[in-house]
Amino acid sequence: MKKTLCALAVGATLFTPALAMAADVKVYGRAHVSLDYLDDGADYNEVGLSSNSSRLGFKAEQKLENGMTVFGQIEQEINFASGSANDDLEFATRDTFVGLKGDFGQARVGRFDSPFKVARGPVNFFGDQLGDIRNVTRAGNLRFDERNANTIEYKSPKFGGGFNVIGALSLHEDNSVDNEANKDKAYDLALTYKEGPVDFAAAYEHYEEDANRGERDGFRVAAAYKITPELNFGGLYQYLTHDNDADNPDAQVFGVAADYKVAPKTYLRGQVFHRDVDADDANATLLAVGLEHRLDKAVRVYGNLATVLNDENSNLTPWSQGRSNSVGGTRGEDAFGLSLGFRYDF
Repeated sequence: MKKTLCALAVGATLFTPALAMAADVKVYGRAHVSLDYLDDGADYNEVGLSSNSSRLGFKAEQKLENGMTVFGQIEQEINFASGSANDDLEFATRDTFVGLKGDFGQARVGRFDSPFKVARGPVNFFGDQLGDIRNVTRAGNLRFDERNANTIEYKSPKFGGGFNVIGALSLHEDNSVDNEANKDKAYDLALTYKEGPVDFAAAYEHYEEDANRGERDGFRVAAAYKITPELNFGGLYQYLTHDNDADNPDAQVFGVAADYKVAPKTYLRGQVFHRDVDADDANATLLAVGLEHRLDKAVRVYGNLATVLNDENSNLTPWSQGRSNSVGGTRGEDAFGLSLGFRYDF
C-alpha cells in the first residue's frame, strides 16, 4: 500500500507541470467541523463532534482556440471528524462534471446540485450547519434538494441585466440504468436574477414515476435583498406534491431569514421557517440564530442555536442535513441543538 501511494505521489509530481501547461488546474477544499450538543426532547442529549460537508476537489479550466472554454471538476466529501465515514472507498461523491462555456452560455454533464437545490441560495445563511433550512425543505419522500447522477444541464448567458435560465435533465436518477425502471428521469427548470442588492431564484422540478421515493413535483421561490450594505433580508416559499397523496401528503414551507454585519468581520443571523403539511398534526417550525466571526477570508468560527418545534406527528430535527453528527428525532417532541463551529476554506 505504501509503495502504491509513493508511486502515485511521484507520478503526480512528474505530470503536474504538463497539466498546468495545458489547463488552469486548482486544488481546493473545505475543512468544516463543529462541536455539538444535541437534545431530541426525549432520551438523547449528548455532546458530539461533526464534520459538516467537508470536501476536497480539483478544478480545471482551459481556453480553446475557437474562443470557448472547457472546464471540469472532481469533488469528494472528506470526514474531518472520523477520517472515513464507512469502510467503502468512494471517490467523486460531490459535484463532479465536465462542460463547455462561451457566448452561447454554459453546458455541462455529470453529477451535481440540481437547479432546484441551488435555488435556495438566496436564503442559505445556515448552509451545512446546525439549523440548515434543508431540515424542513427536504423531509421524508418529498425530497428535492438532490444531487442527481447522469445529468445534462444548460445555463443561458445573462440577459435583461442579471437573469439566467437553467434547464436540466437527469437521464437516470441513480448511478446506473435499471432495466426495470425506465421512467426514473428528473426534470428541472429555473430562473435566477442576481444584480446589485437583489438575489432571486425560482425553480420547478419533476421526478417520474419510477424515481426513488416516487413521482413528485416541487416548486420553490427564494429571494434576498440587501436593505443596507450590512443587512441582508430574504424569504422562501416552497410547495411540494407527491403522486401518492395517501402516504405522502402535500407540504408547503415558508419563512424568512436575515444576516446582519454587526462589525467588519462579525455577522449575526437568524431565521424562522414553517413546514405546513396537509395532514393532521404533522407541521414543524425551524428556528435558528447564529453568530459568526471571520478570522480571515479563509477561516471563520461560529456559534449556533437551533430548534424544531414538532406537532404530534412530526419528528424533524435541526441537525439532520449536511452533517456527520446526527440522530433521529422523536415524534411529537421538540429537538434542540447548540453548535460551536470552525470552517477553513483552502
